[in-house]
Amino acid sequence: MRIKMVRQHWQLYLFLLPTVIYFLLFRFYPMYGLQLAFKNYRILDGISGSPWVGLDNFRRFFTTADFGKLMWNTLSVSVFTLIFTFPLPIILALLLNQLPSLKYKKLVQTTVYAPHFISTVVMVGMIFLFTSPSSGLINKISEAFGGKAVHYTAEPGWFVPLYVISEVWQSTGWGSILYLAALAGVSPELHEAALVDGANKFQRVWHIDIPGILPTIVIMMILNAGKIMNVGFEKAYLMQTSLNIRASEIIATYVYKRGVLKSQIGLSTAVGLFDSVVNMILVVSVNWISRKVTDSSLF
Repeated sequence: MRIKMVRQHWQLYLFLLPTVIYFLLFRFYPMYGLQLAFKNYRILDGISGSPWVGLDNFRRFFTTADFGKLMWNTLSVSVFTLIFTFPLPIILALLLNQLPSLKYKKLVQTTVYAPHFISTVVMVGMIFLFTSPSSGLINKISEAFGGKAVHYTAEPGWFVPLYVISEVWQSTGWGSILYLAALAGVSPELHEAALVDGANKFQRVWHIDIPGILPTIVIMMILNAGKIMNVGFEKAYLMQTSLNIRASEIIATYVYKRGVLKSQIGLSTAVGLFDSVVNMILVVSVNWISRKVTDSSLF
């Protein structure tokens, strides 16, 4: 029966073929290399010929003096980024949805979407430029009001705020697109009925719009929970200096330095596998909690 169905609709399966090939080559086949986490990789012996070391690579990572610092830095950046970047697109989408002027709405949308298209390298360059202690705009404004210049990019305590603020500015507008699309699916009849009952805008947002997009919010929350350990490597590495490394050294930069610069492939693979397992546990846990509390879940 299935073979007959494939023959009848072979054109549709042909369109699906490039996607299947992509996932097989770039998602499933690389999993063959996960065994490196349990081996002492030697380039001449290859993956299969390298000696098996069991959990030694994991033990090296968990017992290293940097483990506590790496976990704290990674969780600090990821958790604070999630706290601020997750609700703001929802709030922005709710506010934009209430704008009566279509022209003004499009202008605001274009303005808040634009930062998303700035590359990470340019974004970090802007951070260094605006926070420069000698010519940075932020320090110039601070000095104009009697304050003192601060070398923000050299202070470990400012790494997380700078990372989070720049992430909020760059991702809030783009993240609101999904929620605006979800709000477009809310029945206008509900708002008309609420207006007849005398509900104001805040009451309509609270009792109609938010419940209407709640399944979307839940799904996005579950997906974001699965990225807690995967802080963006590019921005963290580019913002890292010898003075703020105490706060900017995260798991992603540690894996790069160990795996690429020092050729400790087994150790870096073990760390990456550890991240993936933690993220999977978080996704399953948040999904289970969501299903129990809201009856909405990803799976």
